[in-house]
Amino acid sequence: MFLGALLDLGANERKIVEDIKLLEDPAFGYRNVAVKLEKVMRGHFKATHVDTTAESTGKKTGAELVRIVEDLAEKTGMSGRAREFALKVIRTLVEAEAALHGDHLSEAHLHEVGLVDTPAEIVGCALAIDDLGLFDAKVYATPTAVGGGTLKFSHGTVPNPAPATLAILQSKNFPFKGGPVEAELTTPTGAAILVNLVDEANQFYPAMVPLKVGYGAGGKEFSGVPNVLRLTVGKSLEGAMLQDEIAVLETNLDDVTGEVIGYTVEKLFSEGAKDVSIIPMFTKKNRPGQIIKVIADPKDSAKLSAILIRETGTLGVRVYGCQRHVLNRETTTVAVSLDGFKQDVRVKVVRNHAGEPVNVKPEYEDLKALALKTDKPLREVSERAMAKAREFLRKK
Repeated sequence: MFLGALLDLGANERKIVEDIKLLEDPAFGYRNVAVKLEKVMRGHFKATHVDTTAESTGKKTGAELVRIVEDLAEKTGMSGRAREFALKVIRTLVEAEAALHGDHLSEAHLHEVGLVDTPAEIVGCALAIDDLGLFDAKVYATPTAVGGGTLKFSHGTVPNPAPATLAILQSKNFPFKGGPVEAELTTPTGAAILVNLVDEANQFYPAMVPLKVGYGAGGKEFSGVPNVLRLTVGKSLEGAMLQDEIAVLETNLDDVTGEVIGYTVEKLFSEGAKDVSIIPMFTKKNRPGQIIKVIADPKDSAKLSAILIRETGTLGVRVYGCQRHVLNRETTTVAVSLDGFKQDVRVKVVRNHAGEPVNVKPEYEDLKALALKTDKPLREVSERAMAKAREFLRKK
C-alpha cells in the first residue's frame, strides 16, 4: 500500500519495477519475479495496487534478508539516503521478529517476512521516496489503525496487531489505534516503513496547502471502509509556522519539600517530558504552594501523570491537549578550539518557514565541559561556539 501510494503520487513506475525485478538472481534465492501494477477501486476510491510474486528457493534468515536488501540496494544504484532508509527498515523488521522468537539474527527463520514482497516493498519504497524528493520533506502521520480481531499466520492464531507489528511500534513509541474493522490493517513491514519514515505523529494534519494526493490499495475489500493508504504532499502556508500537538499536565502542591519537587522534575525530564515549570501560588487558607506544569507528547501523558502522583503524593493531575506553533529545529556539530583544547559542540539551529536560520544555541552541557577544561568563563566559550556555528551556516 505504501509503494502503491508513492507510485500514485507520480514516482517512476518503469524504473522501480525494473529495479524490483533485479531480485530474480540466484544469489537472492528468488525465481520468476513478477510485479503487477493496476488501478483498482476500493470502496469508491481509485487507487494503485502493487502485487509482487516469485518462487523462493528456501526459507530466509534475518541475516540473509538484510543482505538481500543491502545487495539489491547496491545493484539499483540508489542514493545514499535511500540505501540508508532501506537498511533501517529491514533491520527494524528482522530484529523485531528475531527478538520475539528468542533467536539470533543469523539463525531466525522468518516465514511471511521471508517472502519476496518484503525486500521488494522496502527497496521499492526507498526508490520511490527518493524519486519524489520526499527525503527532504518533513513527514507527518496520524496514529496508525491496526485493525482488530485475530490473525492466522505461521506461528498460530494471535490477536491483531501481530506481535512483530506491536513490537516495532513500541520500539519507536509510535501511536496506534484499534479498528475500524476486524482484520489486519498494519503489517510488520508496513510498520517498519512507517516508523522509519515519519518525523512526527499527530492527531491532526499540519497546516499546509495540498499539492498532490496518492492512494495505495490493499488486497482486500472491507464493508463500509475503503482499504486504502493516503499520502498527501503539501507545502507550508506562506508565513505560517509549523504546529504540533502537546499535552499539558498540571497539579497543585502545598505540602511537599523542595527536595521532592527537585527530584520529581529530574524524573519527569528523564522519562520524556519536553519541559517542566514550577509556578509559585497560594492555596486554600493562604498557604504558599507550587504548580508543577509539564509539557509532553500526548502519548506520554499517562506515564508522566503516574510519576507526578507517585513522587509528590498529589491526588490528581489535570491533563489537557493543545496545539503549539513551532519553528523547525535541527542539531549540528561544530568544532570549537580554545587554548589548545578542541571539542565538538552540539548547536541547535532554528529555522523559519522559508528555511532561513533565525537563531543558533549551543548545548549547555557541551559548553560546560569545554569551560571546565579550559578554565574559561562559560560566556566566552558560548560566544566562540556561536561564532563557529554562524560561520558553518554561512558556508552551507
